[in-house]
Amino acid sequence: MPRSKPPIKQPFKPTDEERQLVTQMCAVGIPQESICLVVRDGIDDKTLRKHFRRELDTAKIKANAKVGGTLFNKAMAGDTTAAIFWAKTQMGWKETNATEITGKDGKDLWESLWGK
Repeated sequence: MPRSKPPIKQPFKPTDEERQLVTQMCAVGIPQESICLVVRDGIDDKTLRKHFRRELDTAKIKANAKVGGTLFNKAMAGDTTAAIFWAKTQMGWKETNATEITGKDGKDLWESLWGK
C-alpha cells in the first residue's frame, strides 16, 4: 500500500479581522509574544513580524495621535487640567518651588551662623 503524502501547508495569509486584532493589541501595549498566542491557534513570532509588520509599526503611533488629539481638543475648549498637562508634556513647562532659607531676623544664613 503506497504511503500518503503529507498535506500541503498553505502559506499564511492574514484576514482583515486578524489585522484589526493585532492593531488593537499592539496599540494598547500587548507584547508581541502574547499577540502571537491569540492569532489563530498561535503563530510564530517570525510569522507575526513578517505578515503584520505595518500594524506592528504604526498601531501605537495611531493610538497616541488619537489620544493626543483628544487632549488637544479638550485643552483648546478650555479644560484647564488638559491645558496644564499639555503645557508640561508638550511645551516643557514645569512647576518650580523656591525655598529661601534665612538666619535669625531674616539675616543671611551664613552671617547668622558664623558672623561677619
